[in-house]
Amino acid sequence: MSGILSICTLFEGSYHYGLGPLVNSLYANGYRGVIWAGYRGALPPWAQPRLAGRGFEEFQAAPGCVIRFVPLETPAHLTNHKPDFMLSLFDGLAKDADALFYFDPDIVVCETWRYFEEWISCGVAVCEDVNSPYPLQHPRRIGWRRFFGERGIQLRPREAYYANGGFIGVRRQDRAFLELWRQLQDCLWEALGGAHYAGIPGKESIDGRSGFFDGFRQPDQDALNATIEAAGEELGVSFDNQQSMGFLPGRAMLPHALGPGKPWQRRDIAAALQGRPPRRVDKEYWRYADGPIRVFTGRELCYRRAALKIAAAIGRFIRRN
Repeated sequence: MSGILSICTLFEGSYHYGLGPLVNSLYANGYRGVIWAGYRGALPPWAQPRLAGRGFEEFQAAPGCVIRFVPLETPAHLTNHKPDFMLSLFDGLAKDADALFYFDPDIVVCETWRYFEEWISCGVAVCEDVNSPYPLQHPRRIGWRRFFGERGIQLRPREAYYANGGFIGVRRQDRAFLELWRQLQDCLWEALGGAHYAGIPGKESIDGRSGFFDGFRQPDQDALNATIEAAGEELGVSFDNQQSMGFLPGRAMLPHALGPGKPWQRRDIAAALQGRPPRRVDKEYWRYADGPIRVFTGRELCYRRAALKIAAAIGRFIRRN
């Protein structure tokens, strides 16, 4: 696809350790342009010096590649803020963008940028989740249809694939998809009691409130998949398979560190001794951790890479059943 393609992400706290290698991996694979990073709290200590812009601060990550940090004041959990952030960019700071790609900051990119330029021409770009598929008449999907049907929004069975919420690409011409995703999420927040509920381990529990058959235990992601049904066949949605995020063996272009134990938090040797060897995402994360953005000191990087090799060796002999 020709035109201006921009990237966005959302982070707070220690997730800046994921943002740096994400940008490094994009740059190494040919992306040149702007990364819009919505954030709460403090800016990364490695993002110096910065230039002040109108509504953002800009950090030169590498020649031809900048991060523009956009402060956010939303009370929502940031995983629930994705459609709102993308719409605000299309309507404001990124009004020249022909398409936006959202990446969670615990993803690294292992595929040439040309792939994404071609993929977005196919429609809304998403990846299969580790829990995909859910059959068209699965109780969870029926629960979505009942919930939104009661609120005047009709969902139609479309396909069994279930998308992961950590990545999405949307063309400007398909921004109505983002508006619909936001509308469905707003219905959920009213039912759940607020957009701060995210269904993430360690955060506020939504047990007993996540709908028929626990159909909204991952609210933003379930709303995304309900949006795919609500959008109708006229809108193209292009799925890549489970291999793409490293959930199955094969070519992983977007390894994604699901759940707790992010690569920058993991103690690789200890995990390997417990039968949890390094994942593909751990290996790719440390591959891209050394620049152009330097998130760790040289000594830290050497230590963590050595620990990763030892953990991989241990993993050949110790595995969980």
